[in-house]
Amino acid sequence: MMQPMAKRVQSAGFKLTPPRQAVLQVLEESREHLTPAEVLARAQAIYPSLGRATVYRTIELLINLGVVRPIFLGARGMCLTLAEGGHHHLICFECGSVIEFEECTVGELEQELAQRLNFQIRGHLLEFYGVCERCHD
Repeated sequence: MMQPMAKRVQSAGFKLTPPRQAVLQVLEESREHLTPAEVLARAQAIYPSLGRATVYRTIELLINLGVVRPIFLGARGMCLTLAEGGHHHLICFECGSVIEFEECTVGELEQELAQRLNFQIRGHLLEFYGVCERCHD
């Protein structure tokens, strides 16, 4: 059974080479926000001869196709997250810690905007910036 990311890549007219498949597998199976370097390391465990340039080109392709999106998480820098669904973070200005949370009341706003503007919303990103408990005292 073909994974959703692979379908999106193929339907856009791109080939599913073994190196690309390794990158897609890492992104689809990960439940964390990975940096490109982490994607490279994990994908090389699947396809050992995978090169850095291929990983970065594949990530750029997936961003352009709207499959993943870059997010910037404090000191970790750019990480990747799936574009669909909701993602919610508290990010500390002081230490760069990132706290992910599930509670979200944006659902009603999503529905209202989608209906009013005839727009198919597939995901959202909500980030609050401030100072964490450890840093504010």
